[in-house]
Amino acid sequence: MEICKINYRGVVVRGVRGDITELDVEAIVNPANSSMLMGGGLAGVLKRKGGEIIENEAKKFAPVPVGKAVVTIAGALRAKYIIHAPTMEKPAMRIKPENAYKATFAALTKAFDLSLNKIAIPGMGTGVGGLSPSDAGKAMAKAIKEFLDLVPSGIKEILIVDLNPEIPRMVCRSLEEMIGETGNEYQS
Repeated sequence: MEICKINYRGVVVRGVRGDITELDVEAIVNPANSSMLMGGGLAGVLKRKGGEIIENEAKKFAPVPVGKAVVTIAGALRAKYIIHAPTMEKPAMRIKPENAYKATFAALTKAFDLSLNKIAIPGMGTGVGGLSPSDAGKAMAKAIKEFLDLVPSGIKEILIVDLNPEIPRMVCRSLEEMIGETGNEYQS
């Protein structure tokens, strides 16, 4: 279910409440750990639904520092790719908002490098990373705005997707504040 929609620099940013694995997108962003182990959180869900091949491919790139991203196939998932953007060095670490910013920016950069049009990003660091929807939303919105200010063409649609509607809502609200746009309607 769409919660919010913002147009910025020719890119549509949508906040969506739902299952990120069921969306029609070219890539899903995985808020990974640097070792690329996919045991818990969304990473575990992606591995269970998409297959062990995702983790096996991702581990070939390890260690991947926070602020970088790597791409693998998406296995049995609907998406074509998984963009693994570490938010933490070790599995189950508590993180700071800066990590969510760096991971989101790295994921967008990788999507641009692959000439992707439509990607889905979950709440970065909101699961095992322990960030609040507010802190993650501000960090993610800052990364989206700064990326689009640098690279205004390429990606056409960015979906911020989570089962918790507060996460996409906070990204949209934070992005609106940063770009000076107000008055969008939000669905519950």
